[in-house]
Amino acid sequence: MRKFIVLLILFLAVVFVFLSFSELQNIAETLEKSNWIFLTFAFLFECLWLYNAATTYGSLYRLVELEETKGQLFLMTTAANFVNVIAPSAGIGGMAVFLDAARRRGQPTGRVTVVGVLFALYDYAAFLCVLALGLVVLFRRNNLTAGELTATAILLVIALAMSSLLYLGYKSSERLGKVLAWLVRLVNRAARPFIHKEYLKEESAHFFAQEAAEGIAMIRGKRKELLWPFLFALNNKALLICVMAFTFLALGTPFSVGTLVGGFSIGYLFLIVSPTPAGVGIVETILPVALSSLRVPWAAAVLITLVYRAVTFWFPLAVGLVAFRVLHRQPKTSPALDKTE
Repeated sequence: MRKFIVLLILFLAVVFVFLSFSELQNIAETLEKSNWIFLTFAFLFECLWLYNAATTYGSLYRLVELEETKGQLFLMTTAANFVNVIAPSAGIGGMAVFLDAARRRGQPTGRVTVVGVLFALYDYAAFLCVLALGLVVLFRRNNLTAGELTATAILLVIALAMSSLLYLGYKSSERLGKVLAWLVRLVNRAARPFIHKEYLKEESAHFFAQEAAEGIAMIRGKRKELLWPFLFALNNKALLICVMAFTFLALGTPFSVGTLVGGFSIGYLFLIVSPTPAGVGIVETILPVALSSLRVPWAAAVLITLVYRAVTFWFPLAVGLVAFRVLHRQPKTSPALDKTE
C-alpha cells in the first residue's frame, strides 16, 4: 500500500509538471536573460531558507522532547513541501510525511502533530509581523484594497482556529477530543453521499486528542525555548524578502524597501489563503498586479514574478522530489537503533 502511494505521488508530480510546461518554458527564457551573479545569490538564499525551515522544525522537535538529526529533518521538511504541492490536502499531505517517519522510527505521532501545528502557527505569527508593515506601505501609497483586507481576515481566522485547538489541548484532552469528534462527524456527514460510509472514526479523534495533549503538556514552563522557533520563523521571511531583492537585481529593476516588503507581503498572503496548492496560478496573477501598484513597470513585474516563483516554488519542488525519494528508500529504524549508531 505504501509503495502504491509513493508511485501515485510521483505520477501526480509528472502530471503537474506536464500541465505547467508552458509556464516552465517562460521561466527558462526569463532566467536566460537574468544576471547570473544575482540569480546565483537568489538560489543561495533559497537554500538557506530550506535549511532554516528544517532548523525551525528541529527547535520544535526539541520543544516536545523528540530527537532527530538535521539531515533527516531537512529531508522531511522538503519532502513535505513537495507532497503539499503535488497532492494538495490543506497541509495534511505534508504532515503525513512527518507522521510516517515517526511511525517508522517509533516516535509518538501526537507530539509530531503538535510540532506541525506549532510550525504553522509560528509561520503565521512571523508573517503577520511582516504583513503589518506591508499593509502600512500599501496604505501610505493608497493601494490598500478590500481584497488584501479580506485575505488578512481569513489568515487571522485560520491562526485563531489553530490557536484555539492548541489551547483546548493544553487545558483538557477531553475537551479537545470532543471538538475533534464533532469535526469528524462533520467530515463524515459531508463525505457520506460520495463514499457511503464513515470516512473517519470518532474513537481515533479521542485517542489522537490524548496523544496531542501529552505533546502540548511538554511545552509548559518552556518560555525561553518557545522564543527560538519564532525567531527562526522571522528569519524565514527575511530570507524570502532577500530572494525577492536579488530577483529585482537580477533583472536590473530598481526598488525600495517598501516595494520589497509590500510585494512580498501580498504574494505570501495569497499563497497562504489561496485555494490552490502553494498559490499556483493565484500568486502568478496577484503578484504582478501588486508590484505594478507599487510603481514597478508592468513588464518588469511579470518577469520578476516568473523568476521569483522559479526560485521559491519550482526549485524547492525539485529538491523536495529528490528528498521524497531518498526518504522512502530508508529502512525502518527505531530510536534505540539510532542511539547505537
